[in-house]
Amino acid sequence: MLSKPLYGLTLSMKCKSNKMQIKIIPFKPEHANAFKNLNLNWLEQYFYVEEKDKELLENCQESIIDAGGYIFMAAADTKIVGCFSLIPFGPDIFELGKMAVAPKYQGFKIGQKLLSFAIDFARQQNWKAITLYSSTKLDTALHVYRKYGFREVELEKDLPYARSDIKMELSLDTK
Repeated sequence: MLSKPLYGLTLSMKCKSNKMQIKIIPFKPEHANAFKNLNLNWLEQYFYVEEKDKELLENCQESIIDAGGYIFMAAADTKIVGCFSLIPFGPDIFELGKMAVAPKYQGFKIGQKLLSFAIDFARQQNWKAITLYSSTKLDTALHVYRKYGFREVELEKDLPYARSDIKMELSLDTK
């Protein structure tokens, strides 16, 4: 697992996306409201906010970062326009979650840049896999996940989210 002092070494990837410069940066406490609001936007648009969402979004420092996870933000100039988290799931396996892009910035492939960054980051950490939970209502997201190599795996019972009806995983083993 990446030690926190080294966390900043992987911090930015600049991407030109339709004349926008997107920089992917590590979470800072001042990003907490942006992280929460970006996620509330899509949750309220497509579903509803569940208890697990509240736990992660209200206390992201404690529930994600202090638990050994990571949050990254996408910035266009100084404006935060996207985010995602990587939450410990098992030995060398992390859950990709809370990925969101501001509505005004959707359609510029920022979500794909975030996903690509997450995969590269996971490989740098020598993780075995990234797993995620989603919904079959989110066709575009599922298409992107498949494009980047995620495959559907068996969905266990008693999930923390009622909306989750699909589980996907990307194996990072190079053996």
